[in-house]
Amino acid sequence: MHTRQPRPGGGRRAFNGPSEAGSVQSLDRALRILAIVAEGSGLSLSEISARSELAASTAYRMLTTLQNHGMVEFDTSDQLWSIGVETYRMGAAFLRRRKLVDRARVVMQELMEKTGETANLGVAEDDCVVFVSQVETHQAIRAFFRPGTRSSFHASGIGKAVLAQLEPERVAAILRKSGLQRFTDKTLSDISALAHDLAVIKHRGWSVDDEERHPGMRCVAAAIFNEFGEPIGGVSVSGPTVRVTMERLEEIGPLVRDAAAEVTRMIGGFRL
Repeated sequence: MHTRQPRPGGGRRAFNGPSEAGSVQSLDRALRILAIVAEGSGLSLSEISARSELAASTAYRMLTTLQNHGMVEFDTSDQLWSIGVETYRMGAAFLRRRKLVDRARVVMQELMEKTGETANLGVAEDDCVVFVSQVETHQAIRAFFRPGTRSSFHASGIGKAVLAQLEPERVAAILRKSGLQRFTDKTLSDISALAHDLAVIKHRGWSVDDEERHPGMRCVAAAIFNEFGEPIGGVSVSGPTVRVTMERLEEIGPLVRDAAAEVTRMIGGFRL
């Protein structure tokens, strides 16, 4: 999260290592092959080799790696390669996110106007929350999450709102992978404290990030659900503690919860 201030430009990283160069070249070849297979309706190894201008042995090595990840499939009866189900899953994820961003925009605008604070939209990934859209307040001091900004589940309003809707076993698996890094004195880096907070969140339907990631900033969030009743992200309102006071939480919380419920309805989701 940032405030609107000038920032120094970042330089391009040096790229020197031969092992890095080889890895990037292999990735480039694999992606080229994946695009070729996607354009066809079943291609032989020789066809893929010719179109990619790679030796058959190299093309085969790339194909088998992609096959291991479900990106391509091989039909042993006709010896043809075709696109795999995993690419469909990724494409569907992109479409869901696009639909989510587009349809949530009007709700976020209304939420910003009702609360006077910045409204955010984040989606849940395997081990973090990624902010994908924001409607900024007109206040001089305001929260700013650049699209693509990542935040830990346990130290963000949206992250905790999502965790609160998951089974304890799933929460434990996520936290084992992501860890419980301490960002501020208020970060819930103790598993028992976090578990208690998640129980409260699930009961009332909205979460609070009380300076747990950024000192001086407070965030109120609620989860968004897909068509299977699964939490896929959330809507939040964030701002400085001098405006998002503890007294205002009871006012803002239900507004955020209702906004998340509206976005859920708009994308055809529901809460279990």
